[in-house]
Amino acid sequence: MRTRGIMRIGTWNVDARWDERHQRLVSEQACDVWLLTEIPEHVFLPGLGRHTTQGQMARAQFWAAIFASDLTPGDEPDPATAAATCGEVTIWSSVLPWPSCGRHGPWAGDRHDDRIRAVLEGLRARRPAGDLIWGGDWNHSLDGRVLGSRVGRASLVELLDAFGLQVPTAALPHQIAGVYSIDHVAVPATWHIRRAERVHAEADGRRLSDHDAYVIEVDVP
Repeated sequence: MRTRGIMRIGTWNVDARWDERHQRLVSEQACDVWLLTEIPEHVFLPGLGRHTTQGQMARAQFWAAIFASDLTPGDEPDPATAAATCGEVTIWSSVLPWPSCGRHGPWAGDRHDDRIRAVLEGLRARRPAGDLIWGGDWNHSLDGRVLGSRVGRASLVELLDAFGLQVPTAALPHQIAGVYSIDHVAVPATWHIRRAERVHAEADGRRLSDHDAYVIEVDVP
């Protein structure tokens, strides 16, 4: 993975589905880094290394995975977060708690607000020393109408500010009209954003996932 110059980073919750149509959509984006969530075990991307969470979800899909070249696996800062490094850059791919998850996730806490706070505090304690790329299905919109919870959004914004990260996906649309994405990619505020786009997860008029994909292109100084 190039750690200087132009970099393309994508995220997509594939909803435990994968066939040649998913492979084609991902390949067409020509990303250097993919932060995929809810991925089946058999998913591999040509030319890229793979590191997944150890834990799996109800349909045996991994919570999250990182795909990039020259990956060095790291310790999971959270059971639903995959972690790796490429040179001096740390990469996290996460699924964060959603309001109706109840006890179905690996997170502690009786209420959603307790769970999201606990997860984010755990991530704060594992803050890497160098640059961080962090993304995945955060289950919270960061702009406009609240998807997730107000406490979750406020806690996320606070942590992103503390980490010195910008989120160019925050103003991209959700597949539901009138609301913004809950799938995000965050990069250091010092990196220049060339573009950020939503990629419709459709082929032949049929949905490939219940989430769209999101891709950003950045200049890494």
